[in-house]
Amino acid sequence: MREYEVEEDRPYTRVYAAVDLDAVEENAGAMKAVLSEGTKIMGIVKADGYGHGAVPVAHAIDPYVDMYGVADIEEAVNLQDHGFSKPILVLGVTHIKHSDRVVRRKIRPAVFQRQQAKALSQAAVRLGETAFIHLAVDTGMSRIGMAPSKESADLALAISRMPGICVEGIFTHFARADERDKAFTLRQMEEYSGFIKMLEDRGVSIPIKHISNSAGITDMRQADWDMVRAGISLYGLYASEQVETERIPLRPAMEVKSFITYVKKIGQGAAVSYGGTFIAPKPMTVATIPVGYGDGYPRSLSGKARVLIRGKSAPILGRICMDQMIVDVTDIHGAAEDDMVTLIGRDGDQEITVEELAQIGDGFHYELVCNVGKRVPRVYMRKGRIAGKKDYFADRYEGAF
Repeated sequence: MREYEVEEDRPYTRVYAAVDLDAVEENAGAMKAVLSEGTKIMGIVKADGYGHGAVPVAHAIDPYVDMYGVADIEEAVNLQDHGFSKPILVLGVTHIKHSDRVVRRKIRPAVFQRQQAKALSQAAVRLGETAFIHLAVDTGMSRIGMAPSKESADLALAISRMPGICVEGIFTHFARADERDKAFTLRQMEEYSGFIKMLEDRGVSIPIKHISNSAGITDMRQADWDMVRAGISLYGLYASEQVETERIPLRPAMEVKSFITYVKKIGQGAAVSYGGTFIAPKPMTVATIPVGYGDGYPRSLSGKARVLIRGKSAPILGRICMDQMIVDVTDIHGAAEDDMVTLIGRDGDQEITVEELAQIGDGFHYELVCNVGKRVPRVYMRKGRIAGKKDYFADRYEGAF
């Protein structure tokens, strides 16, 4: 077996995801540099920072962002419990049972229904606090939010007059800004602008208006408004292959590394993995890699994708298992146990991107990074050195079973 500097070259023995926090920070800075003067950034760190780790990512982008965006109240509380004091917006629906906690912690919920606002108002009055909210408007996602109608404008006016309520922001969400054709997106902007005009005509002035996502940040300066919401672009991935990639240089932040656990020779006609979907057409040398769909590496990549070993491509043979896969190393001279394996990222002149894997497996590049499982430790890098780690090997349950 090869000798390693365990802490730097092999911080874990089976698999790990290396997250380059310098890349995350550079991506935030690159977006900040192109925004209209005065436009703020909300850093979206939901889904544990798209699988990268919400807390270390939030630290990396903190100098560039004015708010954080999450999916639910527990993600917001987690950030606050780690010392983050900037405002946090919950982009999804927050159940009214959490109203007291939302108000007490000054978490910003998305509001678009009377009963939500009433519960928050009652909690604010009871606690002697102010409930800061962002109105959610549905201009084309058909997901959450009030319709941009006169009735909704009247509702927004009523909400703004409820005791203890401060309407800090108003937002909608682009449904198709990652497409080359921006006609639908421009119609969303028109509906959003028209609704804000309805509110202003009713005397409702809202200080933070935000509509743009990562695709909008890349392609549409006219959508900057008061604040933009930077999501996938923080992690070095473009929203799609149809957005303009030359305007903002982004660097992928995550690599996934493993190691060969076993190398063997197989003869012509040997079946490989479950179902024998690959039959060796000739004598071959194969290597076992201790990663599978239980780690979030999609089974749909079976027999299609590749890994990198010693700077060369090693095709995946047969079906990917829950915990292991088998690759062809016949043409990789000297491939041996303990050799590093790159599943996502760069090795020498070769690179495997999540976009490549998504295309091969008929998947989605956002999904690939989000789905890297908690069985895969995260290793955080700064200036090429390990700055921190996170794993769940000491995971605990509460209660009796």
